[in-house]
Amino acid sequence: MTTIPSLSDLRMTHDPAGRGYHAVYREQQVNHCPGCGRTHWIIGRISAECAFCTTALPLAEASMRAHSAPIILHRNRHAPAWAA
Repeated sequence: MTTIPSLSDLRMTHDPAGRGYHAVYREQQVNHCPGCGRTHWIIGRISAECAFCTTALPLAEASMRAHSAPIILHRNRHAPAWAA
């Protein structure tokens, strides 16, 4: 049985900027489908799907919103509770 080497085994570092093209759906812009080139999308909460060829793209704004979770303050608590 063969094992898959990890990045540290290959002496490589994780570099998101060096990974190249990363397709995402951006609000307020014309988004062409990478699969068929059309611009009609069905928008969800975290992804957009091409209405013609069903190629799915993550929403650029969804990944940014996930890192800034709102703080919920309860009347009976002194410490903030983080929203899930």
